[in-house]
Amino acid sequence: MKTLVIGGTGQVGSLVVQELLARESEVHVLTRSDEKKQKLPAGVKGIVGDLLNPDTIRSVFKEMDAAFILNPVSPTETHEGLMAVNGARMSDVKRLVYMSVHHVDEAPYLPHFGAKIPIEIAIKASGIPYTILRPNNFYQNDYMLQEALLQYGVYPQPIGDAGVSRVDTRDIAEAAAIALTIDGHEGKTYNLVGPEEHTGESTAEIWGKALNKPITYAGNDLEAWEQQFLPFMPAWMVFDFKHMFAFFQQNGLKATPTDIERMTVLLGHAPRGFEDFARETAAQWHQ
Repeated sequence: MKTLVIGGTGQVGSLVVQELLARESEVHVLTRSDEKKQKLPAGVKGIVGDLLNPDTIRSVFKEMDAAFILNPVSPTETHEGLMAVNGARMSDVKRLVYMSVHHVDEAPYLPHFGAKIPIEIAIKASGIPYTILRPNNFYQNDYMLQEALLQYGVYPQPIGDAGVSRVDTRDIAEAAAIALTIDGHEGKTYNLVGPEEHTGESTAEIWGKALNKPITYAGNDLEAWEQQFLPFMPAWMVFDFKHMFAFFQQNGLKATPTDIERMTVLLGHAPRGFEDFARETAAQWHQ
């Protein structure tokens, strides 16, 4: 089976590539960067192109049996996703797996939530057998907080007190590879979640135990968070994420028991827990 992975050099997509290789799929990765193409794993065919370029759309899906679509958060996310759906239709791709976001319908005003809704609609109307994955906030987002945790003893992601059912990107990748290579998931939407809810305070406590040092939750002040992260992220992204965190603080981003049960059946094992992730990551940081 020939599978095209869009977003295959990023945090989730690179893991999808690994999972597909383990299942002996023929993997092709679309990337904008020749440098990233050169760093792809052995056995993966890299294709340099751009979803905003019609020439890429006309060529990259040809002879592909399946495609995984992961559009990075950007001001052009919706257009890139719709172009990809058109490319898949034009080339008669037999299976699509799209990565959306958990509870996308509940906060369509958030730019990177709302951007995904038209893509989901287009995929459902495309006539191509599809599976939609809706993951929660990633455990691995905490990688970028290493300095804050180790040097300052602070957990700064303002996820609030309502509860968020964060998920391991390895489970997302495994779910994607299963949906791409095994029949029975057509027309289904899966919420990809962790096994328990976490708050800012509980997350800081778990990191403290894993790192064997006191970790303080920086709190729910979104104005302070915005000023802290503006030097490191584009202003449009900080605006988007600030309002996402406000949604988390007010409503949470919680799984249901049914979500967890369906995900367990899909994976063939329980979702990975955050405490295990924190212990593994702390051990790596201390090497």
